[in-house]
Amino acid sequence: MKEKTYVDDIDRSLYDFRNEDKDAYKLEEGLTPEIVSKISEEKKDPEWMKEFRLKSLEIYNEMEIPDWGPSIDGLDMDHILTYVRPKDNKMQNKWEDVPEEIKDTFTKLGIPQAEHKSLAGVGAQYDSELVYHNVKDEVVAQGVVYSDLESAMQGEYGEMIQKHFMKLVPPKDHKFAALHGAVWSGGSFVYVPPKVHVEIPLQSYFRLNAAGAGQFEHTLIIVDEGAYLHFIEGCSAPKYNVANLHAGCVELYVGKNATLRYSTIENWSKNMYNLNTKRAKVEEGGKIEWVSGSFGSHVSYLYPMSILNGANARCEFSGVTFAGKGQNLDTGTKVLHNAPNTSSYINTRSISKDGGISTFRSSVVVAKKAKGSKAAVSCQSLMLDDISRSDTIPAMDIRTKDCDIGHEAKIGRISDETVFYLMSRGMSEEDARALIVSGFADNVGKELPLEYAVEMNNLIRLEMKGSIG
Repeated sequence: MKEKTYVDDIDRSLYDFRNEDKDAYKLEEGLTPEIVSKISEEKKDPEWMKEFRLKSLEIYNEMEIPDWGPSIDGLDMDHILTYVRPKDNKMQNKWEDVPEEIKDTFTKLGIPQAEHKSLAGVGAQYDSELVYHNVKDEVVAQGVVYSDLESAMQGEYGEMIQKHFMKLVPPKDHKFAALHGAVWSGGSFVYVPPKVHVEIPLQSYFRLNAAGAGQFEHTLIIVDEGAYLHFIEGCSAPKYNVANLHAGCVELYVGKNATLRYSTIENWSKNMYNLNTKRAKVEEGGKIEWVSGSFGSHVSYLYPMSILNGANARCEFSGVTFAGKGQNLDTGTKVLHNAPNTSSYINTRSISKDGGISTFRSSVVVAKKAKGSKAAVSCQSLMLDDISRSDTIPAMDIRTKDCDIGHEAKIGRISDETVFYLMSRGMSEEDARALIVSGFADNVGKELPLEYAVEMNNLIRLEMKGSIG
C-alpha cells in the first residue's frame, strides 16, 4: 500500500506574513449608526453619501442572510472591525514616501516591480485606505482618470460618481451589498474618454493586514464610447485564527463599441469570508471580458454579472477556482441578454482536493427582445481525491425561440494511467499531478496577464505539494 504524504497546511509564506498593527487607528467592532457616521466623517463624505450609508445600514438590518449557499455561521458582524487605517494614512504618489512597513509589504508582493515593468498605473490599498497611487504621465495626457474613489468624489467627478455609485449593485440587491453601501472604504475610480485606448494595464492591489477586520473597497470604472481598458485586480491577506471579511463591490460601465478586460486573482487566506459583488453593464457593440482566479478564502460567494444592454453587446468569462482543505468556494457567473444579437461565452475550470468543495453556478437569462442572441457555457471540474466535492448548478431562463444556447459540463478525476506515464518519463508523482492540474487550468490561465499566470501556476504547485500520494 502506498504511503500517504500529507501536510496540515500549505506553505503560503509569500502571503501569510503580517505586520504588527499596534499603531493602527481602528473603530470599535460591530455595526451601528454611530460607527457608520464615524466612517463617513473619516472619509469627509459629501452629505448625499452620508445619507446613502445610513440608509444602506437600515436595509442591511432588514434583510436576511442568504441560506442557499455555503454556511457563513462563523462570521459574526458584532466582532468585525469595519474600519482600520495606518496611523499615518496620507496617500502617497511617490513610492519612497510610503511608510516603510507598508512599503515592505507591497515589495514582498511584487507591486513596485510590476509597476515598473508593465503597468500604466497602480493603486495599493492597505486595510481600509489607499496608501499609494500613481499613474504614468502619458496615460494622464490621454485624459484618462485613475484615482482613489474618495478623492474623485470630493473633486470634479463627484457628480459622475453620484450618478453611477451603486446603481448597478443597489443596496437592496442582497444583505452584503447593503453592508457594503454602509461601510465601504477605499477602492478605485477610472474614467476612459471616448475612443481612447489604454495600451498597458492599470492595476489595483488590496491587502488586508488586520486580524478580525473587513475590507470593503469600491471599484467604479466607466469606459466611454469606442475606448479600451485592461484593469487588473489582485488581493491577499495573511492567515489568522479569527474570521476576516471581504465584501467589496465592482461596478463596470462599458460604453458603445468599447471594450473592458477585467482580470482578478483573489488569493485571500483561509480564514476569509469572501462575499464580493461584481457587475458590468455593456452598451451597443461593447464587450466585457472577465478573467477570474479564486484560490483563497474559507468561504466564497462570487458571481460576476454581465448585463448585455445594447444590440451586439458581448461577454466572455474565463474562470479558475481551486478549493483545498477547509474551503467551500461557491463561484460562477451571471449573464443577462437584454438586447438583440448579443453573445456570451463562459469557460471555467474548478479543482478541489483534501475535502475542498467547489461549486459552479451559472445563470443565463435571454430576454424576449434578445432575438438572435447566442450563449455557450462550458464548465469542467477536477477532483483530486475521493473526499472532495464538485457541483455544477446551471440555470437558464430563455424567453425567445430565436436564439442559440449551449451548455456542457464535465466532472472527473486525475487518471492513474496518465500519472504512471509521466512517472515513467522520469517525473515524481507530485510533479506529475501538478503538471496535469496546471494543464487542466491552462485554458483559463493563459488568459491571465503574464505575472498572474505565473502566480497561478505557483499557487497550484503550492497547493499540490505534499497533499496527494
